[in-house]
Amino acid sequence: MNKRQVIILWTIAIALGIAVTTVKLNQKQSTHSATKRSAGQTLFESFPGADASAIEIQGAGSSVSLVKKDSSWVVTQRDNYPANITFINELIRTLSELKVKLGMEAGPSFAPRFGMDETSAVAADRGLTAVFKDASGKEIAKVSLGKNIESSAAQSPMGGGNAVGRYVRNHADDTGFYAVGEMFPSLSTEANRWLADTFVSPEKIKSITVSQSDKKEQDWVLTRETEEAEFKLTGATAAEVLDTAVTTPLKSLFSYAHFEDVVPSDKIAERSAPDGKRTAIIETFEGFTYTFNISPAKPSPAAPVTTKLGAPPAAADNYLLSVSVTAELPKERKKEAGEKPEDAKTKDAAFSDRLKTLTAKLQQESKLASRTFEVTKTLVEPLLKDRAALIAKATPPPAPDSGGGHVQKLPGGMIARQPVTTASPPVEAVTPPVSVPTEEAAPKQK
Repeated sequence: MNKRQVIILWTIAIALGIAVTTVKLNQKQSTHSATKRSAGQTLFESFPGADASAIEIQGAGSSVSLVKKDSSWVVTQRDNYPANITFINELIRTLSELKVKLGMEAGPSFAPRFGMDETSAVAADRGLTAVFKDASGKEIAKVSLGKNIESSAAQSPMGGGNAVGRYVRNHADDTGFYAVGEMFPSLSTEANRWLADTFVSPEKIKSITVSQSDKKEQDWVLTRETEEAEFKLTGATAAEVLDTAVTTPLKSLFSYAHFEDVVPSDKIAERSAPDGKRTAIIETFEGFTYTFNISPAKPSPAAPVTTKLGAPPAAADNYLLSVSVTAELPKERKKEAGEKPEDAKTKDAAFSDRLKTLTAKLQQESKLASRTFEVTKTLVEPLLKDRAALIAKATPPPAPDSGGGHVQKLPGGMIARQPVTTASPPVEAVTPPVSVPTEEAAPKQK
């Protein structure tokens, strides 16, 4: 190979290298997003969640403010009632780890196209905006959530596409809007959705006393001697036999109870109906006494779109409830006769642990005394019953059967009837006449 051929080959190689490099650079430029954050990166380079002391969530015509006071979060629209710290921590964690699926270069003026029009009164066009502030009140982060991103590939049974994400905007980033895979289903401007859900829970109920506020005498009193015993009606007559189907569930009254909302102090008078008020006192075997004041609730002029658990509101059937809790907790365990030292040690340890639990329970539930809660009728309905509703109804005698047979109900709804017999005429035994042979007819003897 001569010198000229070598020069030509090197020239071709260099040209090809330049071409390949140019193509790669063009490809990189064409796929590179002009937004500040790109796919796979977090929306915030460093979200300042640890510095947040206030969060304001704004929507179409409504907002809620969450503020940290003395290291605890509260809901300002509910007279600084404790907030659900789990929900707040989840929101901060989600924003801290939120990853971009796609960046779309667009200026802030394009916000309405993504469902983030802060001037709109329509929820679907307004979206939600969360503003985070530090202890001094300085804004440290602001994020808007817009329209849901629908998947055209998977159709839901109800029609339309399934939501697979949401458009978001970091207001500190003016380079564009972003698509993310998070839906933020729990983010809401409804104050009741942010309330801590701790509520009273009477355990080992010993007695229940119910009375109406406009009457001096008690409606009814139920008591029992042990945790395993059934309730007895105080002052019951011989004809008053308790219906255990009604009274047995009262042993676990208010178990797993929850409330729908907390009524601000300046709204209690206008929300409380004047009639139908009741007082219920519950005492437990462990020394707790709960005093409930119950009254029908007037529908709120600005009833929430949903209840605390997300169900449609039924304010017309709701009740207002306030509760005070006291307790006389034993200082030491009563020793049993003949206890062995090792058994006494085990029982003393168990008693000590239970006493700590009950003390903490009393401290927590006592904090609810200054509050008025809105609850569903289902929760307090057992305490709205009158005395007659506790009594078993007399079973009427069975109706006479037209066929005359006795009817017996068998399992599974089958009915058995006693065989019906019809009267038969008496049977008479008739003996045919016996004819005695005459002498002529008798055979002659030889």
